[in-house]
Amino acid sequence: MNARTTDGSAGDADYGVIGRGYADYRRPDPRIASAIRRQLGDAVTVLNVGAGAGSYEPVDLDVTAVEPSESMRRQRPATLPTAIDATAESLPFTDGTFDAAMGTFTVHQWTDLDAGLRELRRVTRGPVVILSCDPAALDRFWLVEYAPEVISTEARRYPASAAIASALGGHTEILDVPIPLDCSDGFGEAYYGRPEALLDPGARLANSAWSFVDTDVVERFEKSLGSDLASGAWDARHGELRTQPEFDGSLRLIISRPHHSKPL
Repeated sequence: MNARTTDGSAGDADYGVIGRGYADYRRPDPRIASAIRRQLGDAVTVLNVGAGAGSYEPVDLDVTAVEPSESMRRQRPATLPTAIDATAESLPFTDGTFDAAMGTFTVHQWTDLDAGLRELRRVTRGPVVILSCDPAALDRFWLVEYAPEVISTEARRYPASAAIASALGGHTEILDVPIPLDCSDGFGEAYYGRPEALLDPGARLANSAWSFVDTDVVERFEKSLGSDLASGAWDARHGELRTQPEFDGSLRLIISRPHHSKPL
């Protein structure tokens, strides 16, 4: 098992370094939030693992948040519950404590995916809802032309949706989640029609994959994308994305329900 950083981050990314200003760029998108909330059904108590700054936590439910990074815990709004310092692989709760559980953009950070998912299933009576990315679909995003190293890094880190579903067991479902053009959650593909935004170092810092590539990759990306935007070359190839309402990218919801329950 990887050692936790001084910040407490338990995965391969140190959010004590890259997490500063995260909440400024990674604001929950209401349409994605609605998709998650719908799958939680009639749950009252919900566990949010890898809760970060609180994105997508339903404000109408009784949420218990778990987040190992001190930097991310500090960025949680005062209106949300204080997050517990713990990791997915060792949850400090008894069996069946929660009606439902959720995790958003977190499973790729876990040291032991299967152990973490078993823990989620152990402490949850009802649905477990995971928002993640399908590594096989990441290359649909134009970023692959400018920084293929970032895409390949993400593809190595994100577990396959089917593997998540298999580890959770029960009745499982994998849903594609369309990404809106004005998506307020600044994960990479959120900028599919707003390429200029990715020239902002803060926007890139809020996507952990950029912390794993060399500075020469970043410099090449900035130079080549900046040049193509100035010359119109990017728009000649991808300009229709600027007005495309949604992007069919890699975003997925993986839902697991116990065998005694039925899908919504």
